Amino acid sequence: MAERDDPSTIGRRVQQLRTERGLTQKQLAEPAYTPAYVSTVEAGRVRASEEALRHIADRLGIAYEELITGRPAHLATDLRLRLTDAQRTLATGAAEVAAEQYSELAAEAEQHGLVAEEFTALLGLGECALETGDLVTARTRFEEAEKRVADEPLSRRVPALRGRAVAHYLAGELRYACYLLESTLDELNSSGMSDPGDLLLLYSAIIAPYMDMGAHARAAQAAEFALALAPQVADPALLARMHRQVARTLVAEGRIAEADTSLAKAAELYRQLQIRTELANCHWMRGYLYVQNGELGRAETELREARAMLSDKRAALYSSQVAVELADVLHRRGKSEEASALLHEVLGDLSPERGAVHSAAAHRLLGIIAEDARDTESAEEHYVRALSLLERAGAAPDLADLCRLLGDLLRRTGRVEAALDVYRTGLGHRTAPGTTTLGPAPAQPPL
Repeated sequence: MAERDDPSTIGRRVQQLRTERGLTQKQLAEPAYTPAYVSTVEAGRVRASEEALRHIADRLGIAYEELITGRPAHLATDLRLRLTDAQRTLATGAAEVAAEQYSELAAEAEQHGLVAEEFTALLGLGECALETGDLVTARTRFEEAEKRVADEPLSRRVPALRGRAVAHYLAGELRYACYLLESTLDELNSSGMSDPGDLLLLYSAIIAPYMDMGAHARAAQAAEFALALAPQVADPALLARMHRQVARTLVAEGRIAEADTSLAKAAELYRQLQIRTELANCHWMRGYLYVQNGELGRAETELREARAMLSDKRAALYSSQVAVELADVLHRRGKSEEASALLHEVLGDLSPERGAVHSAAAHRLLGIIAEDARDTESAEEHYVRALSLLERAGAAPDLADLCRLLGDLLRRTGRVEAALDVYRTGLGHRTAPGTTTLGPAPAQPPL
């Protein structure tokens, strides 16, 4: 049964609708009730029975649900169906079109006080903004979604919290992304009543920032927990995302065949679900896998496929990130001019607030290409820019590697003291503990 408004609100609604239809209280009451009863209902002095309200709704020519809630009949059902349509649109990669659908739905849901539907629409708007690379809007939408359900249990807010963390991660704020995810996981696990799907969503999301920060042990532990939770989760999209993230830890451990299998599972699920952007991300991850395994030809094929799919659907940020990894493969294959042109093309889409880690990778690679061309001045400039980006992001392993490159360049150009300072900086980051908060890693979930 739909939740009823209070008697005074229903009474005002009855009076307004009766007046609009030109009916008297007597006409509305007949034949089952008296005009006096209708008067007390309209004044809000009595909580009318369901039977009486159904009679009044019938006389007014509207649905009972609309009378007691003020919403058109079947509005919530209609909104949910349209939310599903918007989700399908986003799955095809048409994020801008999906955003228009979600905006309209969010406004309608807010107008009629449908909190659950508005929450879902705001989540959709956040996902659209992530896909187009508008990270500020993404964070705003996820924060708005959180506020809509602020009085509900934490589990209700998990998708919004995960979205916020991803937006911060993509902006290069790795430490804060980990903090959001870790604190949410700890609170869920300590409650002892957490949903396996919520935990799987969060453990899958935390793998990437852990890896970028050099906290490989924590990433592997998160992947282990995610795999243990998977048999309790039925959502295929969630399972596919988990397999894609877990593959990254398997690659880092040298378990290439297992990583390839995990990616194949994810890709097959995304094909069945027809989620184009995530399927492109599987090609991207497979390209990364082949790079680690030294199969540069296969890596180039996968990365070009991923970029074509993402560019076709205007996923600008993801497309630019893939382009940086493709440029690295091209350089390794002796195609440095093409790699340099590609990097300069996409650097405008990357910034300290938008893809900081990949922006740093682009400058690092441009520095290496410049060094190969004996242009040490340009190389140093690119290395210093990359260093600044990585220090802000806290990407320790990449920062340590970059310090080695810059130190070597300074040493070769006779600046030994400056080189020593840079080497010390790199060693400090390399030996820093792989922690992301002051506390311990998130506890094991109740399995």
